[in-house]
Amino acid sequence: MDGMDGQRAERWTADQVLALAPDASSRKAGTALATAARWSGTGSSGTAVWGLCAGSGGTPYQAVVDTAGPAFRCGCPSRKFPCKHALALLLLWAGGEVGPAAHGGGRPDWVTEWLDARRAREERTSPGGRGTSGGGDPEAARRRAERRAGRVAAGATELERRLADLLRDGLAGADREGYRRWDETAARMVDAQAPGLASRVRELGALAGSGGDWPSRLLEETALLHLLARGCLRQDALPAPLAATVRSRVGFTVDSAELLAGPTVRDRWLVLARHDTADDRLTTRRTWLHGEATARTALLLSFGAAGRAPEPALPVGLGLDAELAFHPGARQLRAVLGPRHDTPLPGRVPPGVPVAAALGAYGEALADDPWLDAWPVVLAGVVPIPGGTGWQVADGDGSDAVPVTAGGAGAGAGLWRLAAVSGGHPVTVFGELGHQGFRPFTAWGGAGAEPVPLTV
Repeated sequence: MDGMDGQRAERWTADQVLALAPDASSRKAGTALATAARWSGTGSSGTAVWGLCAGSGGTPYQAVVDTAGPAFRCGCPSRKFPCKHALALLLLWAGGEVGPAAHGGGRPDWVTEWLDARRAREERTSPGGRGTSGGGDPEAARRRAERRAGRVAAGATELERRLADLLRDGLAGADREGYRRWDETAARMVDAQAPGLASRVRELGALAGSGGDWPSRLLEETALLHLLARGCLRQDALPAPLAATVRSRVGFTVDSAELLAGPTVRDRWLVLARHDTADDRLTTRRTWLHGEATARTALLLSFGAAGRAPEPALPVGLGLDAELAFHPGARQLRAVLGPRHDTPLPGRVPPGVPVAAALGAYGEALADDPWLDAWPVVLAGVVPIPGGTGWQVADGDGSDAVPVTAGGAGAGAGLWRLAAVSGGHPVTVFGELGHQGFRPFTAWGGAGAEPVPLTV
């Protein structure tokens, strides 16, 4: 009996299933398909759920989900993951309409083949598996690293010169130059193999003439970019954690297999939130986790290209018994998901802090990493308050409050959903705290309450 048969999947809630949907149209279509009349041959065994959904042609679509991933496969032509058929199948399962394989018949061959192939891929790519890139030429790798370090240093030196020219010319006219100067500088940083510097240069270009007190904001971001360039050029003089942070911000990465081959942190990790942002070419997924025993917070970053949703698609509110490997840095937040143990179960409401404590934690994090865009916090006992100049979340006793920023729940439906969860009473809210305020992503109405994702 394999591990997938030996585990019994805990049924998810409908909200947890719908949290997996890549967009609102998929949620709507999946809900419409979640009727038993559209399905046949459904069943479950261990962490596998499967079924056949009638399509427009004569052959039904084969849909299967491994809830331990979760991972999905469907015979439909959709490029979305999960597709509407996988969502509908999970909704039926969550509602108790998909039971164990009938009459002990076990899984169909097409389900077993997919699960076996998936398990084989995981074994090949796991640390110590046959696909691990532990070989190679160490001397060649060292030479490549030295060449890149030289290019990055040259790029940082050139960036320092260009920033000095910008300040000498003055910022007042930066909005009249368009993007030419910024695009050229960013391209030079890409040539220098410093994508982190290139990204921050583009952000400077977007600030110029962006309304309000943009010269002050441009000066602030220019100072931070100067600080990063100086740190890059003086890494040897920095404490090791800060040097690792600088390397990460500049654009140096560590291979996931290399991280997982080192120390890992095992805990039951609660999925706090999942948030996707997309541009023309790439979808970026930020998945926040909280360790029940370690009280650590972790960020999983994943990417999907050409309209494909990133993986993993972890449902908000699920608790994973898993190992994480953290990227080096002064504030170790970003992590890689490693081996998982036991069946995922619904998690508990995370512990939180009042507003003042959250602001203090954010300030301490900024002292360690001045380039930090936002800090994850769980606010406990807070009440959302709408106002003429914008929303706030305030401590239940009214002692402290923090403004809610655009993004995350943003304006409109997400914030009104937060207000509905609260009903004027204190709630627990997870979000990201930045220099402009708090971006809420998930709310819990009380002890034992199910999480309510606020992003749409």
